[in-house]
Amino acid sequence: MKNIDRQYPIGKFAYQENYTAEELSRNIQRLTDFPQALEQLAGSLTEQQLNQPYREGGWTARQVIHHLADSHMHAYIRCKWTLTEDNPVIKAYDDKAWALTPDNAANPKIAVGLLKNLHARWTFLLAALTQEQLKKFFIHPQTQRQISVEQLIALYAWHGEHHLAHLKLISD
Repeated sequence: MKNIDRQYPIGKFAYQENYTAEELSRNIQRLTDFPQALEQLAGSLTEQQLNQPYREGGWTARQVIHHLADSHMHAYIRCKWTLTEDNPVIKAYDDKAWALTPDNAANPKIAVGLLKNLHARWTFLLAALTQEQLKKFFIHPQTQRQISVEQLIALYAWHGEHHLAHLKLISD
């Protein structure tokens, strides 16, 4: 059997400076398709699998699913800040601490439902953006990196698939 990198099973994300219209469309479609893929995969997990980490020292499947809701809500808000402010410095958050809050013990269907509605609204917004809006950026306070809206779209298309791969490691 092939030796899989359990931390980065689909590889690490690589930022591009620019994205073609085709790449952008494909990334928005990936964001559109993600909640359904998550719902299908999460729905196939047993209670035991939901409480199992995908790797030693990693989050449980339940925590991964709730993390996806937390993270993608942050991404949506970051997108809105970027569209409505000039080069905002966004608020970072400690995702490891968030994964330990009591709501992460809730039924993962709650997080999946949130993601379905969030992505419906988010992808509606993304599909309507102009080239100028796609080039707007925010600044991450920890890295000082300038991240454009089109880069954020690509990052979160990858992020969803990255964590789906973690869940597949548990389901297999």
